[in-house]
Amino acid sequence: MLVDTHAHLLPKDYPADAPECFPKMEPVDGDTARTLLFGNTRFKARDVFFEGERRVEAMAESGVDAEAVSPMPPLLRYDLPAADGLSLARHVNEFTATLCSHDPAKLLGLGMVPMQDVDAATKELSAVKDAGLKGVEIASNVLGVSVGDERFLPFFQEVQRLDLAVFVHAMPAPIDRLPASGIGTYVVGIEGALAASSMILGGTAAKCPDLRISFSHAAGGFPLMLPRAQYFWSGVWNEEPPVPERAFAYEEGPSPLDYARRFYYDSMVFDRRALRYVIDLLGHDRILVGSDFPAMPREDPAARTLNSLGLPADALADITHRNAYRFLGIGEG
Repeated sequence: MLVDTHAHLLPKDYPADAPECFPKMEPVDGDTARTLLFGNTRFKARDVFFEGERRVEAMAESGVDAEAVSPMPPLLRYDLPAADGLSLARHVNEFTATLCSHDPAKLLGLGMVPMQDVDAATKELSAVKDAGLKGVEIASNVLGVSVGDERFLPFFQEVQRLDLAVFVHAMPAPIDRLPASGIGTYVVGIEGALAASSMILGGTAAKCPDLRISFSHAAGGFPLMLPRAQYFWSGVWNEEPPVPERAFAYEEGPSPLDYARRFYYDSMVFDRRALRYVIDLLGHDRILVGSDFPAMPREDPAARTLNSLGLPADALADITHRNAYRFLGIGEG
């Protein structure tokens, strides 16, 4: 059993009377693909992005049994006016629900909400749940503010109350300390780390202990930062019992690693050594399979690197499917 929790979709079309700031999907002559036009984004989307039958065929071809499908990140445009952002989210969510209805056991939908208006995003969560979606995808920052900022706490509290899941997708933000060529590589890792760190440092992890939240690409550099944070909290190396008098930032309660082990992380780290480290540090019960399909090709076969690690059968089963169903709040499938 293999569940891919980091896979994307695009609606095939948008309403003719949609606001001018909405995306457009233009047919490609002589092809089943369409071109997404959205701001500065120009992206050729194959039919597997929006055709349920083709989607399920592609899953079978790569040995994937189910996918948690979420909007392509360019759709998470928090710079739109709030009303337009809400209209776009509702259109995408309606399409997502329709796509998933093609095969509800194989296609598990995550919606989107207009995070530029926290109140509107929070209120929209009930509609997301009513549509049969398992949760929402959000970007790692909202107009430059990391998601763990206290202004977003009511949103996460409502997510927890409704028993929904949140998938945080690293979203590069402009940065003047690195050249533009690093936006899709290094900055993605930085963004993932900032998002996960902010959930701890901003207090959301403490105030929402039952929140089911996952981070794309294993939260970037976050796992490698954690031992240092743990040392500052505990005063000791190797996660040994804390010695408060030697610590720089000791507080009673969960440690940074304790909080981090409440989160989920997808396995898309591109190297077996990195994946082994993430599993060893955070636990096999915290890791999900992710591929970014079809924006990026899956490994052939799917999860090839994961399967090369020689993990015990029970740990491998957690990562390949059990954790995914726990994260999505649907038992074990």
